[in-house]
Amino acid sequence: MAEKRKVILITDGDDYARRAVELVAAEVGGRCISLSHGNPSVLSGPHLVKLIKKAAKDPVLVMFDDSGFLGEGAGEKALKYVADHDDIEVLGAIAVASKTHMAEWSRVDFCIDREGDLTPYGVDKHGIPELEMGRINGDTVYCLDTLDVPLIIGIGDIGKMARRDHYKIGSPITKKAVEIILERSGFYAKEQ
Repeated sequence: MAEKRKVILITDGDDYARRAVELVAAEVGGRCISLSHGNPSVLSGPHLVKLIKKAAKDPVLVMFDDSGFLGEGAGEKALKYVADHDDIEVLGAIAVASKTHMAEWSRVDFCIDREGDLTPYGVDKHGIPELEMGRINGDTVYCLDTLDVPLIIGIGDIGKMARRDHYKIGSPITKKAVEIILERSGFYAKEQ
């Protein structure tokens, strides 16, 4: 039986996110499924699984986006399919905040604010800590609570956050979230 592909789920998929995620994937020695970007997501779960299996190396970073539509959109349907697939091992998820308030939210283990600090509080799309602990508002995070994801990290809008996560400066917030997921999942230990 083939070894499961090691995947990080990311709940954002616009052009800023794509640039940031591609950069971070290369820096950690993994791969980004660039075709998974879109606002909203356009690729189905089965199509994404095929692309993940073809990726040259792990970890594989995959983007999902519902473009602000309430309820379960195309991005969340694809995310659920990928996360539940027998050939996929989900190392963790990056839950991205959006301006959707009091509509869709997910629990998070912790967040990383726009200064790069870990916080038990949720963050908004600008990466500024909010008042509630352990949850984040977003448009593609609704289903995360129903999935078996070992670690969920909340961050502000990928590639943005008042330019503190811009790809031209290395997307340090996104990179930190990916590195923490890899470290806590034991990915680096398994690779050696």
